[in-house]
Amino acid sequence: MRTTTARRRAALAAAVLLPALALAGCGSDPKIAGAAGASGAAATASQDVVSGVAKSEAAAALLPEEVRAAGTIRFGSSFGVPPTAFYPDPATKKPAGIDVDFTDAVAKVLGLTVQREDAAFETILPALDSGKFDVGTGNFGVTAARLRTIDFVTYIDDGQGFAVRKDDTERRPVTDLVQLCGLTIGTGAGTTFETTLNSHRNVCTDAGKKPYEVKAFSESGALLTGLQQGRIDVEMSTINGLRHQAAQEASGTRFLGEFHRLDVGFAFKKGSKLTPAFQAAVNQLIKDGTYQRILAKWGVADSAIKESQISPPEHP
Repeated sequence: MRTTTARRRAALAAAVLLPALALAGCGSDPKIAGAAGASGAAATASQDVVSGVAKSEAAAALLPEEVRAAGTIRFGSSFGVPPTAFYPDPATKKPAGIDVDFTDAVAKVLGLTVQREDAAFETILPALDSGKFDVGTGNFGVTAARLRTIDFVTYIDDGQGFAVRKDDTERRPVTDLVQLCGLTIGTGAGTTFETTLNSHRNVCTDAGKKPYEVKAFSESGALLTGLQQGRIDVEMSTINGLRHQAAQEASGTRFLGEFHRLDVGFAFKKGSKLTPAFQAAVNQLIKDGTYQRILAKWGVADSAIKESQISPPEHP
C-alpha cells in the first residue's frame, strides 16, 4: 500500500502530467514495431500518409446513389485516447490518430468528404440508430452483443488489456478475471471492458472470494488519474492504448498484457447499405500499401488484419 505522502505526490504529478499525456502522440518504445522515434509525438501526428490516396471507382460504385450524389458522409467520432484518436494541439483541435487516418483514407478511396463530429463514446452507437451519424468510430470492438444492433466493417485487430501503476510490481498478467477479486478496476463508460467486467462479477463469489469493484469513467484523463492516485488498482482498456500509455514515462503505468483480442471496425446502423463500399475501401488500402503505412506510423503493426470483413463473429 502507498503512504499518504506518496499518494499526495502522485496526485500532484498527475495534475502536472495529464495534459501532456492526454495530448501526446505515439510513444518511442523500441519494442513496438514502427513506434515514433526521437522526433517525438508531434512529428508522428503530423506525418502524412493519407493525402496521396486515390479514388477507386469500383469501390465508390458500391455506395448508395444518394450518398454519391451528396458527396459527404457524417462520422460520429470519440476523441481523447492516443494513439486511436486525439488532439495533439488543443489550440487548433486538429484531430490525429489511427481512427482519423483510416477515416480520411477510406473517404478518399470513396471520393467522399468527411463531416466529423466529436461525440462522447457511449452516445455514438445509439446515434447511428437515430440517423444522426452515418458511421461511428471510437475503437469499437466487434462483440456478439453489439452485433445484434450494429453492423461493422473491420479495419484493425485490437482488444482488451490491463495496466497497473509502475510501482505495483507484484501484479501479474491477467488470464482469468478471478485474479481481480477484491480489487477496484477502472475502465471507460459504455465500453466492452465495462460490459465484460460487469457480466462476470459472479466469478469471485463462485470462487468464495471478495468481488471486484468496477468504476466506469467517461474521461480517459480521469481514469488515468484514478490509477495514479491509487483510487483504482487496475485499469482495463484497449491493448494499443495501454501499450502507448505505458511507453510514456510520465504516465507511471505498466502494461500487464493482453486479455482478449477483438476485431475493431467502423460502426453502422444494422442493415446499412454503406458497408460493402467501406469494406472494399479498406481492402483497397491494404492492397495499395496505405494500410501498412498507417499502422507503422502509429506503431501498431501487430494490429494488422489480412482483409476487411463485414460483421464477423466475435473472437472466441
